[in-house]
Amino acid sequence: SFSLRAETIPDRDLFSLSHLFSGLNMCMSGSATSCEECLLIHPSCAWCAQEDFGRGRGLTSRCDFIQNLQRRGCGAQFIEYPTSSISVLKNMPLSSTGSGLAQFDVVQIMPQKISLSLRPGEQTSFGLQVRQVEDYPVDLYYLMDLSLSMKDDLDTIRNLGTKLAHEMGKLTSNFRLGFGSFVDKNMSPFSYTAPKYQENPCSGYKLFPNCVPTFGFRHILPLTDKVDRFNEEVQKQMVSRNRDAPEGGFDAILQAAVCKIGWRKEAYHLLVFATDDVPHLALDGRLGGLVEPHDGQCHLNDRNEYSASTEMDYPSLALLGEKLAENNIFLIFAVTKRLYVIYKNFTALIPGTTVEILDQDSKNVIQLIIAAYNNIRSKVELSVWDHPEDISLSFTATCQDGKPLPGLRKCADLKIGDTVSFNVTVEARGCPPRGTDQSFTIKPVGFKDRLEVAVDYQCDCGCSQTAQTNSSICSSIGTYKCGTCHCEPGYLGARCECQEGEASSMYQSACREAEGKQICSGRGECSCNQCRCFESDFGKIYGSFCECDDFSCPRHKGILCSGHGECHCGECKCHAGYVGDNCNCSTETSSCISDDGKMCSGRGNCVCGRCQCTEPGAFGDTCEKCPTCPDACGTKRECIECRLFDSGRLADNQTCQRLCKDEIITVENLKTDDPGAVLCLYKTDNDCVMKFTYSEHASGQSILTALKEPECGGGPEAMTVLLAVVGSILLVGVVLLAVWKLVITIHDRREFARFQSARSRARYEMVRMIPSAVEHCLYTSL
Repeated sequence: SFSLRAETIPDRDLFSLSHLFSGLNMCMSGSATSCEECLLIHPSCAWCAQEDFGRGRGLTSRCDFIQNLQRRGCGAQFIEYPTSSISVLKNMPLSSTGSGLAQFDVVQIMPQKISLSLRPGEQTSFGLQVRQVEDYPVDLYYLMDLSLSMKDDLDTIRNLGTKLAHEMGKLTSNFRLGFGSFVDKNMSPFSYTAPKYQENPCSGYKLFPNCVPTFGFRHILPLTDKVDRFNEEVQKQMVSRNRDAPEGGFDAILQAAVCKIGWRKEAYHLLVFATDDVPHLALDGRLGGLVEPHDGQCHLNDRNEYSASTEMDYPSLALLGEKLAENNIFLIFAVTKRLYVIYKNFTALIPGTTVEILDQDSKNVIQLIIAAYNNIRSKVELSVWDHPEDISLSFTATCQDGKPLPGLRKCADLKIGDTVSFNVTVEARGCPPRGTDQSFTIKPVGFKDRLEVAVDYQCDCGCSQTAQTNSSICSSIGTYKCGTCHCEPGYLGARCECQEGEASSMYQSACREAEGKQICSGRGECSCNQCRCFESDFGKIYGSFCECDDFSCPRHKGILCSGHGECHCGECKCHAGYVGDNCNCSTETSSCISDDGKMCSGRGNCVCGRCQCTEPGAFGDTCEKCPTCPDACGTKRECIECRLFDSGRLADNQTCQRLCKDEIITVENLKTDDPGAVLCLYKTDNDCVMKFTYSEHASGQSILTALKEPECGGGPEAMTVLLAVVGSILLVGVVLLAVWKLVITIHDRREFARFQSARSRARYEMVRMIPSAVEHCLYTSL
């Protein structure tokens, strides 16, 4: 359920108690002499307006925490303690659809108007909701570069109107289309200015000898639902020619934004800027002698042509962003691949701008526009208009996952019809001059809907309205207000009873913070039991004993409290959105959110608005670059799948174009000898192997080099595999048998040879022994 509430951050009672226990009482250290001064010290401070408060107790400050004032006897009816509050002035419910008779009353932000009553220094929060309603009217103005290099693109879009209306009809029932074109300023050195080129700048150009005279911007077709007229007008167009490479496209964008070309208040405004080259920027006009800055106004003549093209310089990025935002226009850069990085940098400087890659002949322009439209409708980002300087704002977004994201003012990956919530914390840092009316506006980028916030300040005390001049309480020489006397010049004291110059030892003791300490801390003089602090060129010295100042706080880069806080008695009191001893640490986390919506890409922590990468090898503003991370190949694989093969998790998701911006180079043979590249492989659904390398260019751009097609081997038949296995087993068996047989044969031959040798030796021995035996026998017989 939606709620709108005002709350103090942090709770002031807890704050005051914590400072009581820490020994610091900034309310009393401020030495406020009036109720208004007391309220400005800190939102936890209160003022006691009771006349006899502190009487008989010595020197007592009327400015203190409420608990202290009440404990010292101040009645509740005499305590001045204003608090911040919020009043809802207009709170119409959110609409569910943008079509029908009531489309003029479509509501996409709630509430629509509130009033804030702020006490300076007190942080107050309120909530708001935003919804991208379904079937919202769309106005699309196609702004095309008609320089000579865009001739093939012009041929492609001649029937764009019918096709685009058909596709957009799937997204909205109320679509209108317009058309305009541009080239460049018709003056030197931007265009050919010789007499022979005035009627035909292509004169003498062999490839294309005929074209129309150069022009800056030409509004051709006002926004209309008759899309056939778009086709008719495009059929009539011819290209022109300019001299230098950059075009005058930013002149054309500004005129299309501010001129009355048919933009409806109750519609989304899409301005498609199609070009194949870079634009001229502010100060380029000085090359042609144009020193007058662009005035941001419409300058269409009766022929619907930009009449100030040769009179004023090109518009700046700041002026362009301001005029686009004022007219709730989403700018879509449709540019060729080589220009993507340049125009991507422009989107960071122009809120509500996207960039898409246009084919060389614009053949993908319809898909590009649909993708950009879905990308625009998938996110909500808040912007603040007319922001008062003395008010600080911080945001917390709660997107579809329901998790609060402090410091973030945008949500992404939304579906049409989703509702997101934002909590806005407001703090007034001071009081403007009396009678000043302050207000600001919170508006989603590109929406007509807005939240108007009126602001008034709780800077005055109610007791000041009953002030008494020349009161007897003040010895008839002062004004009695809020329990204290404001003496006429030359008189001092709680009741104006002392004159300047009087001094007494009894008064001196009241001017020491403690026995043995210097009178008035050595930074003031004691007069009538009160310290009068010296003036300092560095800042203000204050306090009951001149013990405090507003210039002795920590500094960052030489700036007191980093410029994001106020110095109170040696401590920095940080503005909303900053923390730290010297307030140099921003709590804003939007700069840490990567394109995929993760904090520091899930590889680091957001510290003081900057990512500190914790994953080894990770780098980049949001730790988005990490070739050596374990998940690097998996992350880049999804982009390879959706960009090259229209498959994978991102194939049916419009975030493919938004998340996958890396340059992808396809090759026939993948080289893996680059030491700075990481080789990635994955198995596809049809059991093929896809290979690609991931590297980081010196310019900081990620480069993916992938095979044009996955590597797939032909699958063998089952019988072939079976025969191969059986044959392998038999072959191994035969080889083993042959080896065994060979070993046995060799062994047997060796044994047989040994046997033969032994038998031969035996026969020899027998033959040799026979004669001896015969002779022995003969002798014996004799």
